[in-house]
Amino acid sequence: MTKSQFSKYCMVMLVSILFSTTATLQAQGLKVVPTKSNIVISGTSTLHAWDMKVAQINGEVAANTNKQLISLVVKVPVKSMKSAEGSIMDGKAYDAFDAKKNPFITFTLTEAAPVKITDKDVEVTLVGNLSMGGATKKVSFKAAGKLTGNVFELKGAVPVKMSEYGMKAPTAVFGTIKCGDAVTVKFVITVEGNL
Repeated sequence: MTKSQFSKYCMVMLVSILFSTTATLQAQGLKVVPTKSNIVISGTSTLHAWDMKVAQINGEVAANTNKQLISLVVKVPVKSMKSAEGSIMDGKAYDAFDAKKNPFITFTLTEAAPVKITDKDVEVTLVGNLSMGGATKKVSFKAAGKLTGNVFELKGAVPVKMSEYGMKAPTAVFGTIKCGDAVTVKFVITVEGNL
């Protein structure tokens, strides 16, 4: 192969890759619907169990024509987490996250995730990076749910230990009330679009 032929070959390959990638991404228009999604962080303390509901969820998702999620980012502002206990509990949680320096909790998909669809049931295993409190760890968890028309509702739960992210569990009343290290992130994420 001559230098000229090699250059033409490289150019053809590059253009083919660009067009096929663009077509694959554009073929599947999916979007996370924040108003139909919710996340609750549940934990324990020496006083009682507690929940913090997330008031603001941002998400982006992309899939290819092989029914695989190839990109998923879910981003939650730490200060959008609210508890039934009110501002004291909330403030302690924001301090644990060091919310001024680390204002978001983020999950980013790192591996393509095949979506299994059986009738109206949907299953997917998500592998990616969970970032919070200034640290990032790889996590893997399953999500399952229902498909209604072009709306996917996926539910799941992710167990997390705050200490694994370098965070100290919140305390109150001069340390006499202590939160447990383990929390569970329960989610319902609604995605609209054709897969």
